[in-house]
Amino acid sequence: MGRLHEYQVIGRRLPSEQEPAPKLFRMRIFAPNEVVAKSRYWYFLSKLHKAKRANGEIVSVNEIYESNPLKVKNFGVWLRYDSRSGTHNMYKEYRETTRAAAVEACYQDMAARHRARFSSVQIIRVGTVKAADVRRPYIQQLIQPNLKFPLPHRVQRPAKKADRALIIAQRPSTFY
Repeated sequence: MGRLHEYQVIGRRLPSEQEPAPKLFRMRIFAPNEVVAKSRYWYFLSKLHKAKRANGEIVSVNEIYESNPLKVKNFGVWLRYDSRSGTHNMYKEYRETTRAAAVEACYQDMAARHRARFSSVQIIRVGTVKAADVRRPYIQQLIQPNLKFPLPHRVQRPAKKADRALIIAQRPSTFY
């Protein structure tokens, strides 16, 4: 199980005289636990709409599970991140079994390649990508139907330790 989970957080502004039935806002948040998911929800909601934690409430928090977690899928991740020079939009592709694992790989990739911290990366959208629609060559090379991984350096070993000689007259044959 990965470090990140996917949560569905639904919240709204508190009811008032002007707005007795406020509009509900739903977000899918990737976070390690529910507390962080709620915190990220208010962070994004305050940027998108005029709402904050002091005058709002969270209606429900549900964890979203992958419907088919044993099948490997191609995921596209649309994100935005703050670098040292500015804010950039980005699209990346990952080959994982779950959406949460793809987002976790994205955070690791952004930290490695761009030195972007968790707080400076904002996941905009995550979606599955069909094999025909894959754009990145490092993912395209993995979806070929006759993909093989050769084992180039294999040393034959005897079945029993008693059959093993301490010194052998020729070098081992490591190819087939």
